[in-house]
Amino acid sequence: MLWYTLLLAAVAAERLVELAVARRNAAWTLARLGVEYGRGHYPVMVALHTGLLVSCLIEPWLLDRPFLPLLGWTMVVVVVLAQALRWWCVTTLGPYWNTRVIVVPGTRLVRAGPYRFVRHPNYVAVVAEIVALPLVHSAWLTAAAFTAANALLLAVRLRCENAALGRMIAA
Repeated sequence: MLWYTLLLAAVAAERLVELAVARRNAAWTLARLGVEYGRGHYPVMVALHTGLLVSCLIEPWLLDRPFLPLLGWTMVVVVVLAQALRWWCVTTLGPYWNTRVIVVPGTRLVRAGPYRFVRHPNYVAVVAEIVALPLVHSAWLTAAAFTAANALLLAVRLRCENAALGRMIAA
């Protein structure tokens, strides 16, 4: 469990770095008359991601979930690939990347990096991580519950983000 706890701590630290980058980018986009959309669902998203990390720690400990090497190591690879995809998105969008939905009117959609292949590649990374991170240590209840909760939240988030991007294109 120690190494899994360290993995979860590393993911939590990565989240804090993301939030720092997002805060900096929010200031940059808002200074350029960026408009924020979807403020109402943002606290739910933060709670979901925080709850995921806590549940990943609690379920294996409380329910004595084993580390199954084939499943566990495969899921570690998925987690690492999800992180790589997430940071590819961050670097591709540069100052426009954010954990919030902030759009600067008159800017163009980015069609470079992973955005050449998928409209919302960051959410591919999020979905992969929400499934894989708990399964590293056989926390299948956490994987199932948070995958379902994330699907509901993602439906709201994608509607919001697509509407905001539509306004950006129309502006």
